[in-house]
Amino acid sequence: MQAFSYVVFLAPYKIVSGGVYGISIVLHYATEGLFPFMPDGLPLGITALCFNIPLMVLALKKLGLESGPKTVVTFLLISVITDTLSYFTGNVPLVENDPFIACFYGGAILGIGVTCIFKAHSTSAGTDVLARVIANNSNLKVSNVIIIIDSAVVLLGLIAFQDWAVPLYSWFTIFVYGKIVEMFQAENPNRAVFVVSRQTEAIKNIIVNKMGMRGTFLHGRGMYEGKEKDIILPLPNGKTCPS
Repeated sequence: MQAFSYVVFLAPYKIVSGGVYGISIVLHYATEGLFPFMPDGLPLGITALCFNIPLMVLALKKLGLESGPKTVVTFLLISVITDTLSYFTGNVPLVENDPFIACFYGGAILGIGVTCIFKAHSTSAGTDVLARVIANNSNLKVSNVIIIIDSAVVLLGLIAFQDWAVPLYSWFTIFVYGKIVEMFQAENPNRAVFVVSRQTEAIKNIIVNKMGMRGTFLHGRGMYEGKEKDIILPLPNGKTCPS
């Protein structure tokens, strides 16, 4: 879905959607006719791959991503499918002479694709990794760093194409993409609920017998009265309390 969005909606209209593929779209058009062996410009997928590989190495060294193998498979597949689709479509947009339709549906399909990747507990690497590395070494929020990087990529498109329509359509695409991800993003799977009550045995029976869940008793002490008490940490089926 991400590859389809880039090839038939965004790239043909020079819509720079931020991130690695936004840079790839700029380089694709900037190198058009520059190399005899690539008269149409640098391929989107291969160019993005050249950025993603060092970013992935940086992520593994600085962040230790648990989803490393899945992420490698993800950005490899996106690159291969992007260049394969480009070969067959010839950089012709799905809907001609309507960049607004392209940026809206391109952003929406891109957002659905990213959501599917998140649900598979993977990432597509890209500049999000760079944002996390920068945020880890500063007091900035990851979301703010992503906005800064994506905006810089969009402005790169403005400089390269000398057309104000490029950043305006591009920012709208990023907005739609972000809203789609926000709409379909599942709740945080790491969210925890702690139950503090004097009726711990009754609550335990409800959790185990009626709800069919497991849980763990944590021992605590009230800060005000200093009394010892049990705190219930309910756990979904199949989960165990982290050590």
